[in-house]
Amino acid sequence: MKLVKPKKNLGQHFLCDLDIARRIADTVDACPDIPILEIGPGMGVLTQFLAQKQREFKAVEIDHESVEFLKNHFTLHTPHSSLLTPHPSPITHHPSPITLIENDFLRMDLNEVFDGRKFVLTGNYPYDISSQIFFKMLDNRDLIPCCTGMIQHEVALRMAAQPGTKAYGILSVLMQAWYDVEYLFTVEPSVFNPPPKVQSAVIRLTRNAVTELGCDEKLFKRVVKTTFNQRRKMLRVSLRQILNPQASEENATFYQQHSDFLALRPEQLSIAQFVELTNFLPQNI
Repeated sequence: MKLVKPKKNLGQHFLCDLDIARRIADTVDACPDIPILEIGPGMGVLTQFLAQKQREFKAVEIDHESVEFLKNHFTLHTPHSSLLTPHPSPITHHPSPITLIENDFLRMDLNEVFDGRKFVLTGNYPYDISSQIFFKMLDNRDLIPCCTGMIQHEVALRMAAQPGTKAYGILSVLMQAWYDVEYLFTVEPSVFNPPPKVQSAVIRLTRNAVTELGCDEKLFKRVVKTTFNQRRKMLRVSLRQILNPQASEENATFYQQHSDFLALRPEQLSIAQFVELTNFLPQNI
């Protein structure tokens, strides 16, 4: 069977380097024993190494051509099952069966994937939806104690960025509020087909000990997004979009009590300070 043709509308860039695929697969070892879910297996270059981990493993793929390729290059476990086992390869360990799910990850109920059990999320993520994937992970953080994989270099830098840096922004704050972010290594465009126009990076996110932010989480997100959407302005200016203009007395008190804090710009605030800011806001907003 011919190789899968990369589709621009799906953001497909197929990894061709087996050594890098093996290194990415090994990133899941930091969270052992629990099941693995791979997003976008494509032609299975990462899949074959993940299957060596000797634990329950599922892969979700939206591309029909890729699904057919996987079915032809991985041996069906039973004639009417979606359980797959890789064809014999130079890999020495006996592979675990793989359940192939033909679906859109962004539309899936993740509680149903492993019957409510926790799992590791991994993959060579499509660049154009990687942020959406991570925001969905945040919404399901109690199910996903560990997430690894390859993303666009710029996105990886933003996720790992610290306060006071140019890359620090919405993604940095929202991700680091719940996960410890590790930038593991950079991957050059030449190891992909077709080569992307940018570098890639492999990251690992490990759930931190935070169970409650200590503020209204919905308002926290709104504050982070609103202030970073005007990142060059002081907080006292950007927060006007949130404050109730009719509560002028309450707002005036807020500005007066926190004038030094509100003279800062969002990239200067730590996550703890964003929590403080959320709690400082007047009730009537």
